[in-house]
Amino acid sequence: MLFDAHAHLQFKVFEKDRDAVIRRTLDAGAGCINVGTQKDTSKAAVKLAQKYVGLWAAVGLHPIHTEESYYDEQEVAGGTGFKSRQEIFDPAFYEKLAKDPKVVAIGECGLDYAVFVRERSSPAEIKKRKEKQKAAFIRQIELAQKIKKPLVIHCREAYDEVLEILRDYPGVLGNMHFFAGDWQTAKKFLDLGFYLSFTGVITFARQYDEVLEKMPLDRLMIETDAPYVAPIPYRGKRNEPIYAAEVARRVAQIRGLSFEDVCDLTFQNAKRIFSLKF
Repeated sequence: MLFDAHAHLQFKVFEKDRDAVIRRTLDAGAGCINVGTQKDTSKAAVKLAQKYVGLWAAVGLHPIHTEESYYDEQEVAGGTGFKSRQEIFDPAFYEKLAKDPKVVAIGECGLDYAVFVRERSSPAEIKKRKEKQKAAFIRQIELAQKIKKPLVIHCREAYDEVLEILRDYPGVLGNMHFFAGDWQTAKKFLDLGFYLSFTGVITFARQYDEVLEKMPLDRLMIETDAPYVAPIPYRGKRNEPIYAAEVARRVAQIRGLSFEDVCDLTFQNAKRIFSLKF
């Protein structure tokens, strides 16, 4: 079974043909986890999971949504783009959502320090904003610990900081979504028991090859992060779960495995970490 460990089919970019995209996914024998980024997208992910066999959901607060700062024309919002709505993490809200049997993880949560690179905030302001992200991340780790579900972690320009926080919560497991670190960084997350998932970026960039060559196959997953980062030969187009097949083909090439073997092992890994129920 082809399994997309991380997608966002609830986003506005799929509004006109969402059911058709999902039907293509399911008809191809594929499944996926739709991942929330704040309250509305988390609720929408749960509704999709409830409606379709073969879809699951994760619920959580993305670090960029802890403040009003980030524009993205493909997120759920009206118009052609939007300013990220600031949200304070509400444990009771997300715990209630997470009790749905189709919710398999908390996230995507984590730290995103890349957002500060292009801005000219003062060091004091950046420190304040980072602390806000850390506070939301820690509360989601605590929720995952409480309800015994894994995390889906988003991390950009902050791997050391994420590792430092996770080490304070032994026993909490999850998946490093869209992993983009080097082998030394990968080993540190693997040592904590985490899984690593890879996107279509591996079809056109080679800096991930070493990690893919060396990491244990029983911790590897594939994803699309749809609607973003479509793989070759779909670059520049809207991504969707069935394109995870191209990610699987690239993994198969790197590891000397068959496409079918990669689909099977990555699906089994997803079943294990997310406790998928059919």
